[in-house]
Amino acid sequence: MRILNFGSLNIDNVYHVDDFVQPGETKKSLGFEVFPGGKGLNQSVALARAGADVYHAGKIGADGLWLVELMRQSGVQVNLIRESDCNTGKAIIQVSNAGQNAIILYDGANQTMDPVFIDEVLSNFQASDILVLQNEINLVPEIIDQAWERGMQIALNPSPANEVIRQCYLGKVRWLLLNEIEGEWLTGKKMPEEIADALVESYPNMEVVLTLGGQGVLYRSREKKCYQEAFKVDVVDTTGAGDTFTGYFLKCAAAGESPEKALRTASKAASIAVSRSGAAVSIPYWKEVQ
Repeated sequence: MRILNFGSLNIDNVYHVDDFVQPGETKKSLGFEVFPGGKGLNQSVALARAGADVYHAGKIGADGLWLVELMRQSGVQVNLIRESDCNTGKAIIQVSNAGQNAIILYDGANQTMDPVFIDEVLSNFQASDILVLQNEINLVPEIIDQAWERGMQIALNPSPANEVIRQCYLGKVRWLLLNEIEGEWLTGKKMPEEIADALVESYPNMEVVLTLGGQGVLYRSREKKCYQEAFKVDVVDTTGAGDTFTGYFLKCAAAGESPEKALRTASKAASIAVSRSGAAVSIPYWKEVQ
């Protein structure tokens, strides 16, 4: 079974601050770093470092060629990444002393997918292969529809939550991995169990994985409900924690492991990631998580 991640590739510009900049305020940064990023890239690296057979499809500008090399070194198959005339996607990230982050995104080449490229990518995959998607590239509904027609199993991280997600028929999604804010936006519910129940009621074949930050994660399907507490660590930077969790969970799920075991392994990986700076560079390898 192969995993295709059709997703974003970004260059993260990270500014370390005592607290987030407020409207009208000019603040001196305590430090500055450049990292590889984008939810797509992060999740592909997490999948690869967890041991999955993962292929990444997406687009970069000439300024982002170094991202491809980093992914290759992590074990990601990169032959489906193409160069665009646009600049590579960018993120401006503030990381506070408390380890929290605030992010501004510039889409760049991530919004240059077209029907010809989508068909070229998906023609390399078949029924039972897994498609992983986020909402940081364009034409997500079309990609879901075409992958569904090919019989692929679809995992969706609906981030950022916006009207594009409402254009997707979520009944085609097997794994929906989201946080509380996205869950409330989709369902109108506030409590985690209410969010998960509402989604499974609307889409009975869906497996919902609802991340709750420091409170852990909730899994819900038609047959099963289970919960995993977060592992307590000293938080340095939460950027990429959810992507680390997503990659490790999907690797375990694709290998046929139980939801309980997948949640525990993915939570361990995410706890290691938040104890380090950066997004993709903070993602642990399988041996370390074990």
